[in-house]
Amino acid sequence: MKQRTLGTMKVSEIGAGCMTFAGNYNAPVPKEQAIKTIRTAYENGVTFFDTAEVYGPYLSEEFVGEALAPFRDKVQIATKFGFAIDGTIALNSRPAHIRKVVEESLKRLRTDRIDLYYQHRVDPALPIEEVAGALKELIRQGKVLHFGLSEASATTIRRAHAVQAVSAVQSEYSLWTRNVELNGVLDTCKELGIGFVPWSPVGAGFLTGKIDAGTQFDPKTDFRAGFPRFSKEFLKLNLPLIEWLKGYAAQKGATPSQVALAWLLAKAPNIVPIPGTRSEAHLLENLGARRVQLTAADVQAIDTMLGKYPVFGDRMGEAHMSQIDYTI
Repeated sequence: MKQRTLGTMKVSEIGAGCMTFAGNYNAPVPKEQAIKTIRTAYENGVTFFDTAEVYGPYLSEEFVGEALAPFRDKVQIATKFGFAIDGTIALNSRPAHIRKVVEESLKRLRTDRIDLYYQHRVDPALPIEEVAGALKELIRQGKVLHFGLSEASATTIRRAHAVQAVSAVQSEYSLWTRNVELNGVLDTCKELGIGFVPWSPVGAGFLTGKIDAGTQFDPKTDFRAGFPRFSKEFLKLNLPLIEWLKGYAAQKGATPSQVALAWLLAKAPNIVPIPGTRSEAHLLENLGARRVQLTAADVQAIDTMLGKYPVFGDRMGEAHMSQIDYTI
């Protein structure tokens, strides 16, 4: 596994998203399954693991902490703060709250430092400079090594970076979610030397090619049931993209997921996707993306084709979209 740089932090070129072990797209998995899958990722070269206190809540951090404890010094752990976790999806990034929850995350992760600590969503209730100042102090104390932002606008990134260097920005980015190409986020990260971490790089499973017009999502356990682009109305309109992707992947001797990840890897050297899966087989499939070499001409051809397949429906429900720090 090759390495890439997020700010000044070196990580594996493909990371592991650990949200789905704790639910959101299905019920949580047994702890033993989560630990085994996380350790399989490590054994296959992954050194960058992404979690958050709100996943579960808390369950994903516990799984990650236990799974990585035997080789903690050989991996980088990213986690997140910023949700109130009070039965709602309210935000709370007040400095006092950050100081409280970082201690709780450290305990669950069985570690004395967090390699990369993201603000999960930008909190409009207080200036980003206050948040960056709180992280600056945690970094001074050694409890956090690097500061990150999630779903932040280019303006917010610049303001935060002026107070405390931002090492990585995380936003949804994939073949069918390309907002960050248009709103200045990718350009800002490149300009400031900030790494970019695409979450949901295979489109919440859509770009695997395994979802079709008959796929149903359980509203009790699966967030996608409330995402407009996965609705019965729009899902069938989005499927032509998948038919093209399947054909293109076959030409490359790859799977749709591998092409989706290889496209991100070929976009820029500061991009580190973090596909998440509960399955060891899918994990190994995803890691195979690094063997799919796409040239600049390939990327341009893919981008041209994507222009022929408009995306129908927002990427998340209204409540979640209201917490995004940009509109494009």
